[in-house]
Order: sequence, then structure tokens, then C-alpha cells
Amino acid sequence: MGESRQELITWLNSLLQLNITKVEQCGTGAALCQVFDSIFLDIPMSRVKFNVNTEYAYIQNFKVLQNSFAKHNVEKPVPVEALVKCKMQDNLEFLQWTKKYWDQYYPGGDYDAVARRKGNPVPSGSGGGPRVTTSSAAARRGGTTPSGGPRLAPKAGGAASAALIQENNTLKETVVGLERERDFYFSKLRDIELLIQQACEEDPEIEKQEDGLIKQIQAILYSTEEGFEIPAEGEGLDDQETF
Repeated sequence: MGESRQELITWLNSLLQLNITKVEQCGTGAALCQVFDSIFLDIPMSRVKFNVNTEYAYIQNFKVLQNSFAKHNVEKPVPVEALVKCKMQDNLEFLQWTKKYWDQYYPGGDYDAVARRKGNPVPSGSGGGPRVTTSSAAARRGGTTPSGGPRLAPKAGGAASAALIQENNTLKETVVGLERERDFYFSKLRDIELLIQQACEEDPEIEKQEDGLIKQIQAILYSTEEGFEIPAEGEGLDDQETF
């Protein structure tokens, strides 16, 4: 069960130094944008408008949020059409999910919400909440849920760690593909070598022709870059270490 409305409002006001009184106010998208800025620290807050009162302006705020979700591979759909209606239930459910995500990925440290807004005007009465510090954020993440059960410990690294894992998996897939390609072409070279060996066994004279086709093919087969040795007499491609 997620936090109550009052618990969520208290958390928002403390984190963002606002004076929100009901979850419906999250339907403007502004507060939600800044919650995720506290996690990612790269949302263009100058484009987020707090002091607005039209659905069109709310939608523009949510576009900023959706762009951030796409950039950081957050797969949660943002129900913009429902949220901008500023209905309690829709905004409560999305805010509860937002709080769970924040608990998991907030990097800790000080977050100066006012400085991040760079003086962007907010509705009158906002501000005045304490700035979030490492200790206060950790205390909220390390507490208990309203039902009394223990919270899950935040995943180390957060979004940055997830991006590194994804990049590592991509590199592994690339290596597997390169190995398959290497083996494919190496098998072709080995087949050509076997055909030449068979031809030389059937007619030993053709290998003695210095400018003949056999010598030219062998020169290509056994040509190397610096650091790779040409096979010794009697050795074949399959006797050498591969790449």
C-alpha cells in the first residue's frame, strides 16, 4: 500500500520547498518534473512552468517529463490526459508510483530545489520548506511503510547503474556477433587451404611454380599483420591461434 495523500504532500513540500496542499496540484506537471530532476539532475527546469492554470501549459510541462523518461529509459507511461484534469485519484496513483521510484533512485546529497528552478515563479505561499539533505532523504528511504513492513533498500547506482548494465549487455552481444563472424570466415579460409593441399598432393609440380596461382593463393592465406606468425612448414591455419 502506498503512502497516504498527506504523507505524499509533506514529502513533496520538503523536497521541493513548495506549499502544495492537495495531490490534485500535481496535475500541472511542474512538481513531478522537479521530483525527477532531483533524481536525474538534468531536466531543463527553465522550461517547467509552475505558475500556470491552463491544460495547454500543463501538457507542455508533461512533455518535458516525457522527454526525460525517454532519455533515461523510464518505461512507465505518463497518463497525461488524465493527470491534467487534476482529478484526485489519477494524480494520487501516479504520485505514489513517483514516490516509490524516488525512494529507489534518489542519489542522496543536497538538492536545492529553489536554485534548480532559478527563480522560476511558483504560486504564492510556496517555499519555506527545509532543503533535503543526505540524512533526511536517507531517513525517509530507510523508514517503514504505513503498514509497518520494511522498505526495500535503494538500488546502488540508480539510473546510472542501469544504463551501465544495458551498455555492458550491448557490448557482450557485439562480441558474440564478432566471434561468429570470425569463425565463419576462418572456416572459409580453412576450406580453401585444404583444396590447395589436395591439389598439391595430386600434382606436386604446381607448388613449385613461383608465379603460379597456388603460390599466390598461399601468399594471401599466410600473409599476416605485425604480431602474427606465418605458419611453419607443414602447419595449417587450424594449427594457429585464432584472433
